[in-house]
Amino acid sequence: MEYKYEMHTHTGPVSQCGRVSPRDILKSYLEQGFSGIVLTDHYSPLTWYNHNLIAPQKKIDFYLQSYREMKRLAPSDFTVMLGIELRHYGTANDYLIYGVEEDWLKKQGNLMAIWEEKVYRLMHSEGYLVYQAHPFRTGIRRCNPDFIDGVEIYNGKTSRECNEKAEAWAKENNKLMVSGSDFHVPRQLARGGIITKKPISNNADLLDMLKSMDFEMIKTY
Repeated sequence: MEYKYEMHTHTGPVSQCGRVSPRDILKSYLEQGFSGIVLTDHYSPLTWYNHNLIAPQKKIDFYLQSYREMKRLAPSDFTVMLGIELRHYGTANDYLIYGVEEDWLKKQGNLMAIWEEKVYRLMHSEGYLVYQAHPFRTGIRRCNPDFIDGVEIYNGKTSRECNEKAEAWAKENNKLMVSGSDFHVPRQLARGGIITKKPISNNADLLDMLKSMDFEMIKTY
């Protein structure tokens, strides 16, 4: 049996650029035969501009609302996991962080104010994984490979040329790799993700799977 998981998703209520509610995202991915999803809403200045740009931790319930709603609505055989797409102040770089737990996130300060090396060490202290998202898009700076675990080598919103460059860069630096749709609007549904032979029931399972690279990447060119 095979299991499909979306690894890069944005929801309307939280990510300013998202246009679809958690309820409708869940319905759509169930219809596509997926077994789970990682919500990676933007944790960036754009997200927090109208809430609390300087101290986002004071409005963390706003950030978590889509995750909580989808988790409440999901059937027992569909896994909803919390992730982050983090962007620091003053940069266009984005980092997908996997393994994040709600209680941990609620205790953190402003993650946008912590740059690559410190973020990497903070996440590793919790056992989380850090991937640079779509590293060859226009305006993106490839980060120091020492401060990431992996690379998003296929992104459903990014050109084939840029994705192929990302894959080559990941292999050159011996990094973990992942695929994600970068879902914001309906036409981006299920354009990326991973296919596994074993079910993923929680973040611990997800981290083990990502480290093993024992999965097929969904690529929809």
